[in-house]
Amino acid sequence: MNPPDYSLLDREGASARIFFPRPDDSDAPDGARDYDIEVAPGVTLGARLYAADAAWPTILYFHGNGEVVGDHDDIAPLYHERASANLFVVDFRGYGRSGGRPSFATLAGDAHPVAARFQEMLDELGFPGARFVMGRSLGSHPALEIAANAAERVAGVIIESGAASLRRVVSYLGASISGDEAQALSAAHEAKIRAIQRPALIIHGKQDDLVPLAVAEELYALLAATDREIVVIPGAGHNDLLWVGLVPYFTAIASFLRRNGP
Repeated sequence: MNPPDYSLLDREGASARIFFPRPDDSDAPDGARDYDIEVAPGVTLGARLYAADAAWPTILYFHGNGEVVGDHDDIAPLYHERASANLFVVDFRGYGRSGGRPSFATLAGDAHPVAARFQEMLDELGFPGARFVMGRSLGSHPALEIAANAAERVAGVIIESGAASLRRVVSYLGASISGDEAQALSAAHEAKIRAIQRPALIIHGKQDDLVPLAVAEELYALLAATDREIVVIPGAGHNDLLWVGLVPYFTAIASFLRRNGP
């Protein structure tokens, strides 16, 4: 199976209809540190490391659409307090203080240099803890890309409010992609997910009307080769899942990190 050609999703202005970038000029809070990751000549992505303990596991985190690194200044302490985990949050192209313009092709392609720099950075800092990758909503795509293709030192993958299939995206784009192209892209994308061998945790809101629960269940089924778990948060939608399900959310993450750490 050939690797997915996500550039098909960028034709005829498709990216402009789906991505919602916004700037972020926030300064790193006390205890956090900002990084710039080069993903192409002259293009860097903004990232922020929220570290509390070098011995803890560290999560490489890709946020959702319309979100930026600075939004996690108040969220990262919850990962410290409730999951004993450091958090490294990365923006997409065009988001926050990152350069370039967002696209589906770069969403997946940039995940590789980001993962390499993440590992290199933790090695330089002397962080011996396990490394995980996590994606929320749109961020599930680079997280799954890393889990499928750059997971040699990734202990597990966490997906929050994410999707497996590209069929809904293709349907939304309509005539931008032909039927044969859409079928080939969807098949290659799903084959990539089936190839993932890392342990996986899926967290999803039962009342999510943007990415319905059935989509998360489809992802769970595609990850048949992995040690996998799905946690459904009752009463939670797409954007309030963390706050509605604060306790089960972090209980699941903390347990997953402990089970799959060294």
